[in-house]
Amino acid sequence: MPMVSATIDNPRVVRRHPPKPRTAARRTGQTAAVSELPGTSLPTGFRFGASTAAYQIEGAADEDGRGPSVWDTFCAEPGRILDGSSGAVACDHYHRLVEDLDLMARLGLDAYRFSISWSRVLPTGAGEVNQKGLDFYDRLVDGLLDRGIAPMATLFHWDTPQALQDAHGGWLSRETSQRFGEFAALLADRLADRVAHWCPVNEPNVVTVFGHALGTHAPGETLVFDGLPTGHHLLLGHGLAVQALRAAGAASIGTATNHMTVWPATDSEADRAAAGLLDTLWNHSFADPALLGRYPEDLAALFPVQDGDLDVISTPLDFYGLNYYNPTAAAAAPEGAANPIEQPPITGYPTTDFGWPVVPDGLHDLLTALHQRYPGHPPFVITENGASYDTAPGESDADRIAYLDLHLRQVERAVADGIDIAGYYCWSLMDNFEWAEGYTQRFGLVHVDYDTLVRTPRDSFEWYASVIAGHKSRR
Repeated sequence: MPMVSATIDNPRVVRRHPPKPRTAARRTGQTAAVSELPGTSLPTGFRFGASTAAYQIEGAADEDGRGPSVWDTFCAEPGRILDGSSGAVACDHYHRLVEDLDLMARLGLDAYRFSISWSRVLPTGAGEVNQKGLDFYDRLVDGLLDRGIAPMATLFHWDTPQALQDAHGGWLSRETSQRFGEFAALLADRLADRVAHWCPVNEPNVVTVFGHALGTHAPGETLVFDGLPTGHHLLLGHGLAVQALRAAGAASIGTATNHMTVWPATDSEADRAAAGLLDTLWNHSFADPALLGRYPEDLAALFPVQDGDLDVISTPLDFYGLNYYNPTAAAAAPEGAANPIEQPPITGYPTTDFGWPVVPDGLHDLLTALHQRYPGHPPFVITENGASYDTAPGESDADRIAYLDLHLRQVERAVADGIDIAGYYCWSLMDNFEWAEGYTQRFGLVHVDYDTLVRTPRDSFEWYASVIAGHKSRR
């Protein structure tokens, strides 16, 4: 991730030493030794959900009037995707909607977070509406409501219409923020009477860094520091969307921002400064504008703010959604390096098949730090949390169960500490196209055979259903 020189903005977030591997389960097939499922101590109004994203599951990329997105273009470029695949078919959710809705009902979900493909609704990102695209999301929302599941709609989960990329440079331009506000108004007019919860933009920090600074995600820009204006335009689009949704009567609007705890690789002053900088840029350059109406002081000059922008971006929210998977380490790079921060691997912990360290305590640390930094914040919602393990049908899925179990217990711990948390959404309902990793990583409660598209619920599906049922029994 590209970094710039700055002072530590919030030293409380940076731990002097990583915690000892205390609660993370080793890959032994065993969950924590506890007498009951997690969730029993959570408030009665707490909602359990699962999350997906349009490009990762829908398929039908060339059907019913859908226009191309930057991810269609990116996947077509040789070497971009690890296994050379794309989301052209993905899980074929577009054609298997009823089957997938029935799986959600069987799971007992309180809520389901999905994203709306911008180019399926507006093939060129603006102008003429594709009625068949809108009709699909009508069917999805109505199908959820018929099954007693509250919809949470994400309006942008990375799939910018290619036409906007070609015409305006995508999110590098303020023009795209305006077009996104119009898109939000269109969806609000169509769905606000039935969609319970809204997340305008998913992980603006990931889109900014991986899509426009490092080039490992679509649209593949390697602009390093010059890619940072993307983040401001994403936040501006978020604020315009919040205003459009609010005007249409939407009652629950929030975010879905990626957050991670940051540890210094060593106790040296240089590494602690590097960790503070990474924490500021990743965790606070996107949360501060939304919740405080300002950028962190040391980084403010990097974002092209115009008069009134921050008032739009900080339009009040009903919840603050955050996606958490793992912590990261930070070390000072050698002098003269293009990126002043290195991120060495965290050792001493079990890892998922993605190589990510399993550190449930990190979620509690993160929630605590955000709670302290943003007094009076709206309720938190864990909008994504999950783990990649390649378990075939019939194989034990104990490692995924352990990951989810231990992270949910950290949510309980945070609630017991007095932190307002309204929900938890597992990533993901089913295996799917995992962006630059293609189909090599499997996060699903449901296994998907990519040759036959047969869905097979894993052990973790049944476990999560039991957690949800146990919580419902207390209501």
